[in-house]
Amino acid sequence: MTRMFTGRGCCMDDGPLFGSPSERRIANKFHDGNGSDGKHYWLTPTDMYAQLDAEFHFDFDPCPYPKPDWFDGLTCEWGKSNYVNPPFGSIMHNGRKKGPTAWMRKAIAEQAKGRLSVVVYPVDKWVLMMLAATGSQNVRNLGDVKWRATEDGSVGNGTGRHIAAFILYPRGSQS
Repeated sequence: MTRMFTGRGCCMDDGPLFGSPSERRIANKFHDGNGSDGKHYWLTPTDMYAQLDAEFHFDFDPCPYPKPDWFDGLTCEWGKSNYVNPPFGSIMHNGRKKGPTAWMRKAIAEQAKGRLSVVVYPVDKWVLMMLAATGSQNVRNLGDVKWRATEDGSVGNGTGRHIAAFILYPRGSQS
């Protein structure tokens, strides 16, 4: 099976993926950094990705890093098993501001086509607690993930919020 971007792109630490500033630039509000450290784009820790990949066997990443200029994860067809770590803020897409809702809609549309997606996104811990209390079986708490900086690979402090892994199994499949 061919892996586009090796399934380890956007927000995935896979060693020295530190492209030129023009390769790293993506039109979003985090473009110029987050204050004093100037870092604006974070990668998934290798161990976290490896653990999820061992279970779900990802073959596509619709949010690759570095993202080729021609690539559009919101409009392309996704793979059979997708690791989705979308931008945590809004981006400009075809002249319109798009946020996490656009990525969630796309993952749900891909689910309806028989594709699996694991979408990671920050949520408040209480939300995860309530999902667990109400019996949700396809949402996991990954904790306060220590993302890696694209600029130098350094480990960040985390977001201060827990990261949920929303597992969208293909419709009609066993979870």
